[in-house]
Amino acid sequence: MVTLIGMGSGKWEALSAQAQDAVRSAGLVFGAKRLLAGLPADCTARQFALYQPADILETLAQNPGQDAAVLYSGDTGFYSGASGLLTPLRALGIPARVYPGVSSIQLLSAALGRPWQDWKLVSAHGCACDPVAECMMNRSVYFLTGGAETPASLCQKLTDAGMGEAHGVVGENLGTEAEAIRYGSAAELAGQSFAPLSVLLVENFDLPQLRAPGFPDESFIRSEVPMTKQEVRAAALAKLAVQPGDTLWDVGAGTGSVSVELALAAPQGHVYAVECEPDACALIRRNREKFAAWNLSLIEGRAPAALEALTAPDAVFIGGTKGSMAAVVDTVLAKNANAHICIAAIALESLTIGIVPFLLSAFGVYFGNHFGRKIDLKLDLIGGLILIGIGTKILIEHLYFNG
Repeated sequence: MVTLIGMGSGKWEALSAQAQDAVRSAGLVFGAKRLLAGLPADCTARQFALYQPADILETLAQNPGQDAAVLYSGDTGFYSGASGLLTPLRALGIPARVYPGVSSIQLLSAALGRPWQDWKLVSAHGCACDPVAECMMNRSVYFLTGGAETPASLCQKLTDAGMGEAHGVVGENLGTEAEAIRYGSAAELAGQSFAPLSVLLVENFDLPQLRAPGFPDESFIRSEVPMTKQEVRAAALAKLAVQPGDTLWDVGAGTGSVSVELALAAPQGHVYAVECEPDACALIRRNREKFAAWNLSLIEGRAPAALEALTAPDAVFIGGTKGSMAAVVDTVLAKNANAHICIAAIALESLTIGIVPFLLSAFGVYFGNHFGRKIDLKLDLIGGLILIGIGTKILIEHLYFNG
């Protein structure tokens, strides 16, 4: 029998009576050195500082018929190596059982005197983690840290994104005599050092307001800078069909109204708001902060040159290009031929001067009707281009690429 045991903080006293009996009766014991060091003298001397499944299985094969105990820190069910060993044990027909331990989540919860059932649980220990996205979507986020990601590095990412005021709690060496709890804002904690065995709880009391697309125009900070109006924004987001993890561009972002709504629609993704006018850039920064759209980056520059260094987009909204429409669309499609594109135009000339010549030269478009009415396009290109006009002759025109 192989018993997989969660040892919590690593203290022998924290184990259940069942787990203690299993360790004492085992002929072989495996675990990290820190965990083995906490065993009492009456446990077997045949202890192996191994935790990789392949190494454990090899040692078991060399010692047939021996009962074994495998020790894991924390709980066996929370980002534990136990599952990686349990699967091959079962495949080999080796009897196995699991005894859970007290997790670091429970230890921090107990230390704070608070329940943890509403916390979002995230591991930043040896796996990809986006703390900005997690804290945009959840009020309280618990991070299991380790390796390259520490509480300080996670808090630095939050601070860099503009979330430096988020409240943080760091638990160090939980469940041991060296336990310490430290409080501070993300900006404050980013500049500190913590014990290797640390966890982080971030509480963001300024969560973005998530609602259906098309925020009221008056909710945005405005000036004389042109702004895409509510009805057009709602239609554009619907047609772009934004997914939570999308990379999105807003070209000619103006006040940032579309950028903000894109960012809130894709909390696990990222939005690049491209704008060249200084007064508009100032408004984008202010609206980003007002709506807590921390996954929005302002790119100050003129398209298409400002687009070259950006990550390939899944979808693009074009609100203005200062006469470079064809070059901007060309840049988008060069980055991702499958990108969805939505263009807002305030005049029919934007279609005749910008889009039509480009499509005719690039794809040999066939028009089944004339301007001002329904336009049917058939193109050998996967993806979609949607033109939204606000002039008197065009309300909404849909130009589809059929793959």
